[in-house]
Amino acid sequence: MRTRLTRRQFEPEEIEETIARLQRERALDDRRTALACARTEAHLKHHGRLRALRQIETLGITRELAREAVAEVFEDLDEDELIAQALGRRLRHISLGEASVVRRVHRYLLAQGFDAARVHAAIRNRVTQTRHDE
Repeated sequence: MRTRLTRRQFEPEEIEETIARLQRERALDDRRTALACARTEAHLKHHGRLRALRQIETLGITRELAREAVAEVFEDLDEDELIAQALGRRLRHISLGEASVVRRVHRYLLAQGFDAARVHAAIRNRVTQTRHDE
């Protein structure tokens, strides 16, 4: 906020007064913002922890506070289920029959912020399940 106001050529005293007022009104609350962003990433965008963490940090929130918010939001979520859902959406019209498809899906899930070991396990389970269904 301070950077934006400076770019718009407000006086330093005005900037500090504005920041103080916004903090008193809780309009500027990094914790609240971090939690809201983490909830959006997890529940609406269906992203993993790492992607949520990166997104919060791009807002200028400290890494420590971002980690706390992500941990709090993801505490009640089944990340393996999130990965399975993302995998299901990605594989709606294709199968994991070819190695190139497996690699592409693996990269996609990693880019969505999911843990590599969990992604690998989910894909392995999906391939095994597909083989049993055939």
